[in-house]
Amino acid sequence: MACESALPAIMDEQALMGLNPNADACYRQRALVYFEQLKESLDGWEVCAEALAKGFYSDDHVKFFCFQVLEHQIKFRHESLTAAQQQLIRETLMKWLQAQLMNVHPEKPFIRNKAAQVLALTFVMEFLTLWPKFFFDILNLVGLNSNGVDIYLRTLMAIDAEVVDRDILHSSEETRRNILIKDTMREQCIPALVESWFQILQTYQHTHSELTCQCLEVVGAYVSWIDLNLIANDRFVNLLLSHMSIEELREEACDCLFEIINKGMEPVDKTKLVETLCQVLQSAGFFNIEQEEDVDFLAKFSRLVNGMGQSLVLSWTKLSKMADVKVSAETLRAVEGKIPLMLQLLIHEDDDISANIVGFCYDYLLVLKQLPALSEQQKTNVEAIMLAVMNKLKYDDEYNFENEGEDEAMFVEYRKQLKMLLDRLAQVSPELLLEAVHRVFNATMQNWQTVQFMEVEVAIRLLYMLGEALPASHGAHFSGDTTKTSTLQSMMRTLVSCGVSEYQHSSVTLEFFETVVRYDTFFLVEPQHIPSVLMAFLDHRGLRHSSPKVRSRVAYLFSRFIKTLHKHMNAFIEDILSRIQDLLELAPPENGFPALLSSDDQLFVFETAGVLIVNGESPAERKQALMRSLLTPLMEAFHMLLAKLPQEADEERQAVLADCLSHAVGFASRTSKAFSNKQTVKQCGCSEVYLDCLQTFLPALSCPIQRGPLRSAVRSFLHRMIICLEEEVLPFIPAASQHMLKDCEPRDLQEFIPLISQITAKFKNQVSPFLQEIFMPLVMAIFEVLSRPAEENDQTAALEKQMLRRSYFSFIQTIASSGMNEVMASQGAENIERVLFTIIQGAVDFPDPVAQKTCFIILSRLVELWGGKDGLVGFPDFIYKHIVPACFMAPLKPTFDLSDAQTVLTLSECTLTLHMIHLKRVIILIDINCVSPQELCQVLQQPDVKVLKNYMKVFREAKLRYRTRTTWRCQKKP
Repeated sequence: MACESALPAIMDEQALMGLNPNADACYRQRALVYFEQLKESLDGWEVCAEALAKGFYSDDHVKFFCFQVLEHQIKFRHESLTAAQQQLIRETLMKWLQAQLMNVHPEKPFIRNKAAQVLALTFVMEFLTLWPKFFFDILNLVGLNSNGVDIYLRTLMAIDAEVVDRDILHSSEETRRNILIKDTMREQCIPALVESWFQILQTYQHTHSELTCQCLEVVGAYVSWIDLNLIANDRFVNLLLSHMSIEELREEACDCLFEIINKGMEPVDKTKLVETLCQVLQSAGFFNIEQEEDVDFLAKFSRLVNGMGQSLVLSWTKLSKMADVKVSAETLRAVEGKIPLMLQLLIHEDDDISANIVGFCYDYLLVLKQLPALSEQQKTNVEAIMLAVMNKLKYDDEYNFENEGEDEAMFVEYRKQLKMLLDRLAQVSPELLLEAVHRVFNATMQNWQTVQFMEVEVAIRLLYMLGEALPASHGAHFSGDTTKTSTLQSMMRTLVSCGVSEYQHSSVTLEFFETVVRYDTFFLVEPQHIPSVLMAFLDHRGLRHSSPKVRSRVAYLFSRFIKTLHKHMNAFIEDILSRIQDLLELAPPENGFPALLSSDDQLFVFETAGVLIVNGESPAERKQALMRSLLTPLMEAFHMLLAKLPQEADEERQAVLADCLSHAVGFASRTSKAFSNKQTVKQCGCSEVYLDCLQTFLPALSCPIQRGPLRSAVRSFLHRMIICLEEEVLPFIPAASQHMLKDCEPRDLQEFIPLISQITAKFKNQVSPFLQEIFMPLVMAIFEVLSRPAEENDQTAALEKQMLRRSYFSFIQTIASSGMNEVMASQGAENIERVLFTIIQGAVDFPDPVAQKTCFIILSRLVELWGGKDGLVGFPDFIYKHIVPACFMAPLKPTFDLSDAQTVLTLSECTLTLHMIHLKRVIILIDINCVSPQELCQVLQQPDVKVLKNYMKVFREAKLRYRTRTTWRCQKKP
């Protein structure tokens, strides 16, 4: 031993008491400490090994604990163990396994699983070197003893997880080791393992279903990488097929056969295997699924048939590419021989059974799409699939629309699979699909009053689905192909005129509105239907429906409908505004009554109102009056609530009021989305109304309570007003900025900077005096926040600072890119230098390639602005001393990772900065150790910047390879 263990030869009994889940906290803590001691001790684990080998403890938790300690040693310390200690582990495991053979009652499953994991880890560590007879030793010991076989099978599954399972990530070294293990197993022991599986299956198939199922699972797991002939032979397959007739085994047998079918093989051999299996299954009566009542088995069987079908399709695809016409034709016949069974499974009333066959169905349609022409039988198959999909799309009676749970979510996913089939059907035969949907739709709409809701919903749903299944450029479904357009137009005409919008079920109502909006261009062709559909949106069928879910969705859909058809709304504008007036009210927090629409839904209604007002044909005075009547109630409510907020002592109540105030600002902001380049705020005469809103909302910035949400809301409104009001907003900016810079948090600054950047980029020289005044206060506020101490492991604070730093550099970039160098130049030499050093620091020291890239863009621009003879005094010296070194130091940082896309962009900007320095003729002969000055000058003189970029890469690699210290000597160009 390297050193003696401080642990006693017997285990700490009091610590072991803490392993019980019901133990006191102090005992549990002691158990944890003891566990760590045993793990870290060089030989403390031997106490656990002895306890397991000799069966000292009957408590399950202690046994599990001992295995955990042993597991840790094997996993993390195996190589450092002596040969004697490694032998002790092997002996311990075999003694424990031998003891299991005599147990009347087997260990609990969690103990057996942990033992299997430890055995598997030992196998992985020792099979190739110390324990090549691992499997033979275990098989010789356990024979066909049921307890022993159970551990053996669990161990095989644990080995599969360690060595084979592709879902588990392995290092390249582990991957190589695993490949070697599998190769060695194939050579030395797989035939013996397969024989043991056969004996286990044969011995226990009638007496021990659990063991038999375990063994079938093992076969399924291993068949993917062992010689298939060991399994796919008469002896083994007949045994598996016999299990298909035993109720307790049939599901696992199905899974095992599925894995056999899924094994990679040559296409001809795969086809032969599948066909042989199909013939045997069919002759055994398994294809007569209408007589089968066990839906769990049928779901497994459907998965098996799906695997067989997809395997045949894959074989056909490969053979077609090989131009083997005869064999590919035979394979296609084999595929089509499975279609009747596929259709039976697809149409089955159980959705799990149906869902498991969708993959085969989809692949079959892909085959048909590739054929030059369809036979009559193939057309019949397509139509049968079509009808099956239409039927399976229907909801069942048990679907809970008001409280959707897991079952409902699964059906929604299943519907998505069926939609993919419908899209594929449209590619194979669009005419057939259009005709089938038209037939189903018309038959249902003629009698919608007497038909169940699921029939009506699916008929409208199919019409909706055609919109994606049948392609149309920019939603132009009602122009082009006459057959398609006339059929769709006929169905839409029926939909909006047959009265089905009155159907008393939320699913039908929602599908009606979804479809109306999907085909909103129909109303450009037949605008006479607009009034009736508008009424549906506005009355009890839509925005005033009894279901909140319907009201919410309709608010959004109505917004889309109005946006598309605003040119046809002139005659209805004031009537619509009158009907939605109560939906445009700000719900006061003290009301207590639930509003018809949530605040998020109201955003769409306000936007709709704005679109109606702005795009109407009324004169500007009338538009202004309508917009004022829309926004004045919001301003009044805002003014009243803002006055209440400081008087409110309760924090929850304060938050509610702040939310309400934020909603008012958000609603006003949303109405402005209606304006466009053609219909500006000025042209509509609405500037004054929005300026009034600004004056009403800005006082919220000075409110000392709930600053975060209020500032965020007003800031968003200012963003919109900069776009809508343009220079009219400028008088409000200085005061607003002053308030927003007061007592700000990182997030406040981070959100404020884009506002200033937007103003800078839009108004440029118009705001230069303002920017000169605010520049240093803003910069100082940023510096102050960035300098605040934070906990070392506080990831949130670190991320906030990183984002603020990015925003800061982005702001400097905006100023530099807008040609407003006077903003920075007017700040005084000391302040300019301080800002410039932060940019150098951002370019070199912070491992954030996004910020680094921005910093080099700034430096390049500043060199362009100030690098010439008339530039900023002292700036050329700054270039020599700091910018040039930064261009070389940044790529040498260990965090400069050229496998990252953003870092590659940073290198490009770094290169462009050097190139700009060269163009401005302010430098420089650069003398850097391991770099030839003459060679660098030649590279700088090349017109193609890529040459310099490649040079920088080579420079970086050379420096990193030799790890030499970089020294500089820069001088001006003559």
